[in-house]
Amino acid sequence: MIDYTPLYKAMHATALEPWLNTLAPQLDTLIFKSAHGDMGKWLNILKSLPNFTDVHTDLDKSCITITSPKPINRSAMQQLEQQLRLLHPWRKGPYSLFDITIDTEWRSDLKWDRLINHISPLQDRTILDVGCGNGYHCWRMASEGAKLVVGIDPTLLFVMQFFAIKHYVQNDSVHVLPIGIDDVPEKLEAFDSVFSMGILYHRRSPIDHIYQLKNCLRSGGELILETLVIDGELGATLLPRDRYAKMRNVWFIPSALTLSSWLERCGFKDIQLVDICQTTPAEQRSTDWMKFESLSDFLNPSNRDLTIEGYPAPKRAIFVATKP
Repeated sequence: MIDYTPLYKAMHATALEPWLNTLAPQLDTLIFKSAHGDMGKWLNILKSLPNFTDVHTDLDKSCITITSPKPINRSAMQQLEQQLRLLHPWRKGPYSLFDITIDTEWRSDLKWDRLINHISPLQDRTILDVGCGNGYHCWRMASEGAKLVVGIDPTLLFVMQFFAIKHYVQNDSVHVLPIGIDDVPEKLEAFDSVFSMGILYHRRSPIDHIYQLKNCLRSGGELILETLVIDGELGATLLPRDRYAKMRNVWFIPSALTLSSWLERCGFKDIQLVDICQTTPAEQRSTDWMKFESLSDFLNPSNRDLTIEGYPAPKRAIFVATKP
C-alpha cells in the first residue's frame, strides 16, 4: 500500500544516502503516525482499491493510461471509481484507469509539452520534483527513462492520490513524499535535475527558494523553473496587496527579465527562457473530478486579461538553467 523501502534501497550508496538518516523516521511520523483527521479514511481507501492482474501502463501519453487485457467486471469498476472519487479534488493529470477517466483541474500534459524539448534528456538521471502534487509529471519523467524520481509535496491528499495510481503502476523508480522543500537537507547536492513548477510565487522569499533548489543540484545539474510572470522590464515585480486570482499565498510575481536576473544573482549559468504563455481555461478549469472554483472564476468577467482583483491575468514562464 505505502512502502518506501524501494526508495531507501535506491538511495543507499548514492549521494542521497545522507538523507536516509532523517527521512525514514520523518515519513513514518507523517504517514503512519499522522494526526491528520482524514488519514485513516485515506488509508482505508487505498486498502479498498480492487486488484487486477496483467495490468499495462502507458506513462508517455498525455493521459497516463492504465489498462488490463482481461475483462473487468462492472462491480469492480464501480468500486474503483467510488474510491477514486473519495480522493477529490484531483488537481493534476489527466489519468485513465481501466477506462475511468480522471479529468483533473489542470491539463498538466500541456505544461509538459511546452518544456520537454528544451531540457536535458532525462535518461538515467536522478530527479527532484518540488511541489509535485499527485505525481503526474513524475510519471512523465519516468517515461523518459529517469533512473530515480523523487517528488515532494506537503499536501497529504495529493500523496494519497499518488499511491492510488501507484497501486496499479507498480514502478519502483518513482516516489512521492509528504514533505516540502524546507524538509530537504541543506547542501544535499545530489540531483541531476530539479523541477520547481508553480511554487516560486507561493514563497515569501523567492531568492531563498532559488538557493534551496540550487543546493539540491549537483555541479552541472539542471534547474527547470516554471512560475507566474508579468510583462515588464528588468526590476518589474508585482506584489499583490492581498489576493491574486483569489489566492492569498501569492507573494512576488516578477517579469521574465527580473526572474532571469534573480537566477543569475543566485549563481546559475546558461539561463534560458524557453516558454512563456498566458494560462487559459483550456488548461485549468473545474471538472467533475475537481468541482471547486477554477481559473474562469478567478478572472474579471468583463476583461479576461485581468484577474478578478484587477491584476494581469496569469501568465507562466519556463526557465532552464545550469548550476556551475
